[in-house]
Amino acid sequence: MGLFSFIKEAGEKLFGTAHAAEAAAPSQADLNAKAGQAIEAYIATQNLGVNDIKVAFAGPEGKVTVTGTAPTQAVKEKVTLCCGNVSSVTSVDNQMAVTNPEPEAQYHDVVRGDTLSAIAKKFYGDANKYPVIFEANKPMLTHPDKIYPGQKLRIPALAK
Repeated sequence: MGLFSFIKEAGEKLFGTAHAAEAAAPSQADLNAKAGQAIEAYIATQNLGVNDIKVAFAGPEGKVTVTGTAPTQAVKEKVTLCCGNVSSVTSVDNQMAVTNPEPEAQYHDVVRGDTLSAIAKKFYGDANKYPVIFEANKPMLTHPDKIYPGQKLRIPALAK
């Protein structure tokens, strides 16, 4: 799993710009640390079962580096998506170890007009396989109709 690219303006709004109310503008290091903590907290809300997770954010580049241990390859990939589907993030370097390695999934960047059915038709040849994609992207997806342009989705291989 290498470096993944994301659309900077798309995704969860976990942190904003510099706080105007503060007397002294925060340093870039302080902003990076707060952003990393916000992404760590967001990952924790997803209850993915990861251990020792650490997120570093480099604001000017929009790059997230994440370390820790994931129980499965699928969870590692979901952590990548949690980090990357955050506004202001342009790339994710997931360096997590995996307790039970398995093959990597494919990915799809959602564009205007996409539906999970259309994506399933493209990857699996069957629009009715959209629940496979929905389940592979839970808990980040809460409903099959709630995807947005710029979002990156996991597309797992179909079980044989």
